[in-house]
Amino acid sequence: MPTSYLPYEPTQDLLLPHSLQEWLPEDHLAHYISETIDALDLQAFYERYEGGGARNQPFHPAMMVKVLVYGYATGVFSSRKIAKKLHEDVAFRLLAAGNFPKHRTICDFRALHLQELAALFVQVVKLARECGLVRLGMIAVDGTKLKANASKHKAMSYQRMQASEVELQSQIKALLGRAAQADQAEANEPELDLPAEIGRREQRLAVIRAAQARLQQRQREADAARGRKPDDDDTGAGGGPRKPGPAFQRPFGEPLPKAQDNFTDPDSRIMKSSAGFEQCYNGQTAVDAHAQIIIVAELTQRANDSGELAPMITAINRNTGAPAAVVLADAGYRNEAAFAELAESAPATELIVALGREGKRRVSLDAGRLPHTMAMAIKLDSPAARSRYRRRKAIVEPVNAWIKQVLGFRQFSLRGVEKVRCEFKLVCAALNMRRMATMAV
Repeated sequence: MPTSYLPYEPTQDLLLPHSLQEWLPEDHLAHYISETIDALDLQAFYERYEGGGARNQPFHPAMMVKVLVYGYATGVFSSRKIAKKLHEDVAFRLLAAGNFPKHRTICDFRALHLQELAALFVQVVKLARECGLVRLGMIAVDGTKLKANASKHKAMSYQRMQASEVELQSQIKALLGRAAQADQAEANEPELDLPAEIGRREQRLAVIRAAQARLQQRQREADAARGRKPDDDDTGAGGGPRKPGPAFQRPFGEPLPKAQDNFTDPDSRIMKSSAGFEQCYNGQTAVDAHAQIIIVAELTQRANDSGELAPMITAINRNTGAPAAVVLADAGYRNEAAFAELAESAPATELIVALGREGKRRVSLDAGRLPHTMAMAIKLDSPAARSRYRRRKAIVEPVNAWIKQVLGFRQFSLRGVEKVRCEFKLVCAALNMRRMATMAV
């Protein structure tokens, strides 16, 4: 008796068209993202197209937002890959509903609406709180280094810039001399153009000088923040007697020789990551303990976290409309000035911040000079505070790992701190929706 198989006719046409909604299970992430975005306020996206008329028909903003958010939620960040998925992936085709925007259209939409896409993060946080997934009982704060869209090999130190500037000036002078000699030797020939090598070196010199100016401006701002003034002398090197007071190692606004600037993305910084020193940004996340929803997503150019605790707690209140009961942070956030500020601005929030590496002996503290830090040390001696602090790692560090391992987001697509900050919020909003879809099942 021959074997009987279920019908299989690859070339068989369908008598009636199928609904794309039926091609995915009811609990699929695409359905959840579509329904969630429909519930959000997208008026800011529509305002850009008002008054365009019937002849100017852009793609529907809701469709573009759904496709972008689903792409980020599933690890597809490239506009070219998203455009390809619109033809090959059922979930993308369901969200696009028969639309096939080109990769340039997707890229332009993201660039044009970066601020609006970033603003969706707060709406998602508020929606999660309404669903009972954010309770503000215990919040853990942590930072994670994410690679910039720039190579560390495109960075140069201030000392190397100064040497390269002298070298390039010498090369340009020599090439101009050779060009003048060629003009004299060929006086009867048509006028020669300036050699391309001169143009390339002048362009390189301009880039280096611009980078030097950025480093000097950055150093002037840092010196001013420390209380220095432009007329402060360092060691009397200006010719006159040195002013009374401590001597400075460098004149006001002069960067350290090893200070670096990147030519590709000047806003990024060299930071130490798990893969070594890379061109990075420092992403800051505050995670609610109940369902591990990110309630604050900020980004900084500084490698250390010591100055980020107060802004993060302020952002918790701003995003959720209520203070957190307890905030946990590791020793990187230890800062006497931040403790003093938060004691006044956020009295309803209990801070538990480690003062040293876990398992290491605590160093002695000066209670007169660091009263708030000493109070934190006394608090950490209690079993209740230590028990609470031990939860920090399990709350926030898995979420930062999900960004890199589950979503696969390890490097930004955009350049410039403002654009990168918006992209980070979009990533965290997409991860929150993915988490909310899981908790809703």
